[in-house]
Amino acid sequence: MKLFSLCIILQLLLWSTWDATAQPDQNPYWTRNGIASFNLSQANLSSWSAGGESAIGLDALLTYTADYKKERHLLNNRLELAYGLNRTDGNGTRKTNDKIYLSSTYGYELRKNLYLSGLFSFQTQFAKGYNYDLSENIFISKFMAPAYLLVGAGVTWTPKPYFTATFTPAAWRGTFVTNDSLSDAGAFGVKKGNHLLSEFGADLRMEVKYEFLKNMTIYSRLEFYSNYLEKPQNVDIFWDVLLNMKINDWFSTNLSTNLIYDNEVKIVQKDGKAGPKIQFKEILGVGLQITFR
Repeated sequence: MKLFSLCIILQLLLWSTWDATAQPDQNPYWTRNGIASFNLSQANLSSWSAGGESAIGLDALLTYTADYKKERHLLNNRLELAYGLNRTDGNGTRKTNDKIYLSSTYGYELRKNLYLSGLFSFQTQFAKGYNYDLSENIFISKFMAPAYLLVGAGVTWTPKPYFTATFTPAAWRGTFVTNDSLSDAGAFGVKKGNHLLSEFGADLRMEVKYEFLKNMTIYSRLEFYSNYLEKPQNVDIFWDVLLNMKINDWFSTNLSTNLIYDNEVKIVQKDGKAGPKIQFKEILGVGLQITFR
């Protein structure tokens, strides 16, 4: 499954690159931009007195945006795909990164920089995930378990070209757990035996994409969600940051961070206790990068 998922993401990266190159943008109302990066790390040790073990790591990343603006209409689309593996002599192959994210926002201009808007976003992963501190054989997540779908209506504010804020006071969020064993365990907040956790609340999303130095671009997406129906004071937080530092036409350095606090997700500790905790992930890579439009 890991190899199959990796092949899928590599195929998507290659297809997207070819498609964007073969069909150049001829529509002045569209702004398209994407990057595909492949990062490889390797360490080989033999009779090394200081200790350690040989390792090889691979991380693939694709981000693509397609934005449309004509007269009073605005459409912002974003796709993020990521997958990473690391293999060591002692632990074998383990997943280090796994993400499928798609969002789309449509707006109709009410006044300058202010739009009546609708928001859609979807997120899941490619392959099974494990808590290696507890077990290497029992998976705790997989494709569509969980998957998050958000649909909402509200307003979008674009005061600067590099900043967008969307507030949806009417937002439905569904957490899907399609795997029977995970749903039977009540994973990701669903009731035991159910495959869907349905929430209705308010969502606030703020996005920044800014080139602060030449060939150095930062993208940040900070999102807050409050469920009106149950404990609205427990606000879920999702914060993704991607820092891209272009070295030349073919190579770059990428630093991505992901912070999550979801009150419905209970993290099991080594002592067996479970509860909501701040989740954090950081990926740093140097390698081949292809930029396309």
